[in-house]
Amino acid sequence: MIGKLDLIENEYGAVHLAALPGAYANETMHDSYGRRINYMRISLTDACNLRCVYCMPEQMKFRPRHELMSDEEILFLVRGASLGVNKIRLTGGEPSIRPGVVDWVAAIAQTPGVTDLAMTTNGVLLDKLARPLAAAGLKRVNISIDTLNPEKFNKITRWGAIDDVWRSILAAEEAGLRPVKLNSVVVRNFNDTADMIDLARLTLENEWEVRFIEMMPFGEISDFQQSNVVTFQEMRARIEAVFGPLEEASYDYVDPSRPFRIPGALGTLGFISSVTEPFCQGCGRVRLTADGKLRLCLLRDNEVDLLTPLRAGADFEEMRELMRAGAYHKPWGHGLAQGVFADNRSMNQLGG
Repeated sequence: MIGKLDLIENEYGAVHLAALPGAYANETMHDSYGRRINYMRISLTDACNLRCVYCMPEQMKFRPRHELMSDEEILFLVRGASLGVNKIRLTGGEPSIRPGVVDWVAAIAQTPGVTDLAMTTNGVLLDKLARPLAAAGLKRVNISIDTLNPEKFNKITRWGAIDDVWRSILAAEEAGLRPVKLNSVVVRNFNDTADMIDLARLTLENEWEVRFIEMMPFGEISDFQQSNVVTFQEMRARIEAVFGPLEEASYDYVDPSRPFRIPGALGTLGFISSVTEPFCQGCGRVRLTADGKLRLCLLRDNEVDLLTPLRAGADFEEMRELMRAGAYHKPWGHGLAQGVFADNRSMNQLGG
């Protein structure tokens, strides 16, 4: 298991881990606007076992394995150069399909300074992995589910089965991966009416957070995404037409999800309005892509290559300075209103 090794040999040489834990726990990264960068979303793979229509083309070609970071390289960056990052979310593609994902979670969970470790997943495999992941140190999961209608679910994922995801939701709750958060990307004329209402109704008797997400434009399918955005205001109005005025819940201005509650409900509704009402003032996130790039903003193409210098022999000091400099140049927000779109990657390569 990775977490128990002090020296790991891989095809790129030796990675010394013994001296890493806690080395830079008291240091931090900040951008030029004064925002503290303490949250890293790590894409374990660009591959996925579904082909959701808003995420990637059906005949998507994934990167060969040698172009992706190894477990040891990811752990090297997290333990030795992450400079005050205490919150980590594992994403994909689909993170649960990466070999050894439970051991990898254990290694990250044991890293001094990491206080919050979560995962975003499509839930296809989670019913079998929920307990092992929780035991390894995973705290929470966000599970993607855009509709409760089996036929529509199969259509939007291209070959997924809603029963697999439903079993995973229940397994996650039973394993203690709470609060369970359900992510729904809302697509115009597909799941923006009755499907939203069905998902919202789940919060009446379950302590879950159902999160409705504005679809964001990326890569080859950005035209489809732009023309089918349903805004936060539209979503809220349609839900309130059925359940009445929503009550605002506590909001910390850091989480991108703006929480509301149907009166009397056990759970909450969240709205992520990245396109129409961005939340840049509270953004302390950077993204580590599966091919070793530090992505500074989800909706901009700005990236810093970390994998090339790491494989060329850069030491901890050099890597941490690359990350610090990258974080400093994190942009304030996206440029969608000015017609600036991120087009060098599709969503599966970024992990949301």
